[in-house]
Amino acid sequence: MKMKKILVMAASMIMCGAMFAGCGTTETSDSGSNSKSESKSSSSDLIKVGIINNDPNESGYRTANVNDLKATFTKENGYDASFAYSLKNEEQINYAQKFIQDEVDYLLLSAADTAGWDSVLKDAQAAGVRVILFDRTIDADESLYEASIVSDMDKEGEQAVDWLKTQNLETYDIIHLQGVMGSAAQKGRSGALNDTAKELKWNIVAQQTAEWNAEKAQQIVQSVIDSEKKFNVIYAENDDMAKGAVAALDRANISHGVGKDVVVIGFDCNKWALEELKAGNWNYDGQCNPFQSSYIVDIIDKLEKGEKLDNKTVVMEEKGFDAKTITDDDVSRYGI
Repeated sequence: MKMKKILVMAASMIMCGAMFAGCGTTETSDSGSNSKSESKSSSSDLIKVGIINNDPNESGYRTANVNDLKATFTKENGYDASFAYSLKNEEQINYAQKFIQDEVDYLLLSAADTAGWDSVLKDAQAAGVRVILFDRTIDADESLYEASIVSDMDKEGEQAVDWLKTQNLETYDIIHLQGVMGSAAQKGRSGALNDTAKELKWNIVAQQTAEWNAEKAQQIVQSVIDSEKKFNVIYAENDDMAKGAVAALDRANISHGVGKDVVVIGFDCNKWALEELKAGNWNYDGQCNPFQSSYIVDIIDKLEKGEKLDNKTVVMEEKGFDAKTITDDDVSRYGI
C-alpha cells in the first residue's frame, strides 16, 4: 500500500472516529471482497461501492431514488454496496471519509449542499477511490470526480417559470416555498423564480424554506393566510410542500387549481401529484427523474474496462406537465 494512501486513511480514521457516531443512518449489504488489495481476477468478485444520499423520507422523489439504487447495487448484480443517508452536508462528508477508510472502489454521491466537497474529494482521489455524482451537482473542479448523472435544476425552474408567464395573470402575488437551502434543487428552482420576479416585478409575498416538508409548508401558508396578505400563486419546490400548501388553502376554503383563485406549482411528479394535476386541483408539476442507477452502472462498466467516457456529465431528460393537457398515460408513465 502506498504511503500517501496510508496517510489519507489515518486522517480519515481520526476525523471519523470523533464524528461518525453522531451522523444519520447507514446501511451495509452483505460483504463480498473486503479489501481493494484483493485480486479482482475472478469475475465473481464484487465491486465495493459507498453510496451517500439524502434522507429517504425527504420526499417521494427521494424514496424512488433510494429504491432504484438499492435494487441495482446488489450482491447479485456484482456489488458490495453500503448506503449512508443525511440531509446535513457535514454528516455526508463524514460518511465519505469513512467510505474512503473502508477502501471502497467507487463513491457515489448526492450532496446535501453544493459547497464544501473539495477536501474530501481530493482525499478520495489520493486513495484511488473513484467518485461519481448523481442527482445533484456540486461546486467542485471536474477533475475531482469521474462523472455526474444529474438533473438540470436550473432548467427545471426555468420551465416552470416560463409556464407561469404564459398564464398572463393580472397580478403575480407569489408564496415561494423553498427546499433545503443550498441544495442544487433549491438553488436552481429558486434562481429561476427570483430572476423573473425581479425582471417582471412580480410580488413575492413570502419566501421561506419548508425543507421539502408538507407540514412546514402548511404552517408557512397558514401564516400568510392569517396575515391577510393577498396571493394568487403557490410556487412550491417539491410536491410534498405543494401538498402542505394546498392543505392550508383547503382549511381556509380558498379555491385552487384550474380556473380557481390560486395557481399551484409543484416539482418531482409523484404519481399522486400528477393525479391532483389531472383532476384540476393543481396547475403545473415539473419532472425530476429519480431513476439514475442504470446510467451509473454504464459508467462503472466502462471505467472497469478502462474505456473512455463519452460524456463526463449526463443530464436527465425532464419535462413539465400542465393540468389542462396532462393525460392518463402521462400519469402512468411519468408518475413516481
